[in-house]
Amino acid sequence: MNIHEYQAKALLKSYGAPVAEGVAIFSADEAEAAARKLPGPLYVVKSQIHAGGRGKGKFKELGPDAKGGVRLARSVEDVVANSREMLGNTLVTKQTGEAGKQVNRLYIEDGADIDRELYLSILVDRSVGKVAFVVSTEGGMDIEAVAEETPEKIVTVAIDPDAGVTAGNLATLADALKLEGEARADAEKLFPLLYKAFVEKDMSLLEVNPLIVMTNGRLRVLDAKVSFDGNALFRHSDIVELRDTTEEDEKEIEASKYDLAYVALDGNIGCMVNGAGLAMATMDIIKLYGAEPANFLDVGGGASKEKVTAAFKIITADPAVKGILVNIFGGIMKCDVIAEGVIAAVRDVGLKVPLVVRLEGTNVELGKKIINESGLNVISADDLDDAAQKIVKAVKGA
Repeated sequence: MNIHEYQAKALLKSYGAPVAEGVAIFSADEAEAAARKLPGPLYVVKSQIHAGGRGKGKFKELGPDAKGGVRLARSVEDVVANSREMLGNTLVTKQTGEAGKQVNRLYIEDGADIDRELYLSILVDRSVGKVAFVVSTEGGMDIEAVAEETPEKIVTVAIDPDAGVTAGNLATLADALKLEGEARADAEKLFPLLYKAFVEKDMSLLEVNPLIVMTNGRLRVLDAKVSFDGNALFRHSDIVELRDTTEEDEKEIEASKYDLAYVALDGNIGCMVNGAGLAMATMDIIKLYGAEPANFLDVGGGASKEKVTAAFKIITADPAVKGILVNIFGGIMKCDVIAEGVIAAVRDVGLKVPLVVRLEGTNVELGKKIINESGLNVISADDLDDAAQKIVKAVKGA
């Protein structure tokens, strides 16, 4: 689960992180009052969407010469003017895709005198099985570009979960960021508390880009991106309350109601599979035969008929889907349950696109019998390779 920048900063501030004063607003009428609560005279008006690259983004409705989604304002009047221009319009960034995201919230923040911009993130480094800091002196840039062009400028420090952030870790991080004096002293306080927040709140990503050294020599968290492990949200009701469903795909929201692992993609072949590994293999083989998957959907190992029906309805509700591939290997999941769920969904919502079903495993013969006797126009497949070729051919033929 993702949250907005202003929410992330409030959370980090509660742990003691240095952040600027700021006020979130939801309408342009709130802009003047928000700005007057801040010291000024420099303000920053920030679009709040779940995507990076906001400063370089462009608003669809305002033309190519308009300012981006993060703007400096040098007066209260300027804050109000920018707020009126940004709220309600669609911001397109590298991460939103061409569709963009509508800006429904702004964060009005006090400005900062910046000397240097740094990069810092905390994530789970699965190569070593530990939480790790990733830092670079190249803050304010896309970390992917830094990794590609100057990878030597990125330093990763894995943290021993028993020891926590040690003095040695702090020295390595501070040296990597070339911090001295007050900035180094601030880092020695900041980095442990960021790690504490990451662990206690079950975050999957905490990114500060940029972390700035101000002209007075002090550190400040200038931007913050935080994501949480969805599997741990049951422990954090306070975090769940921060969820903004307007930033999420409606199909993913619906899937979460049934505990389905669903991620919308850009292709046109809908996939319903049991098991994450098999789902990945299914998407890969669809691409191998020249098509693109429309989703990742894992119904899980012990799905009920109702759960399968819900999954099928979510797939068919996507107008981009031109064909559907059901690929089930029955272990705990029984093939006859899948068959009954698919038939129930098709009879409820109809079937307007080609459907290929590959079943194997527990109760496979019963599952095939149920489908064959259903009267539905279903294409059966013998194995995954056969299924992928048949659905790609059917979609391209259509």
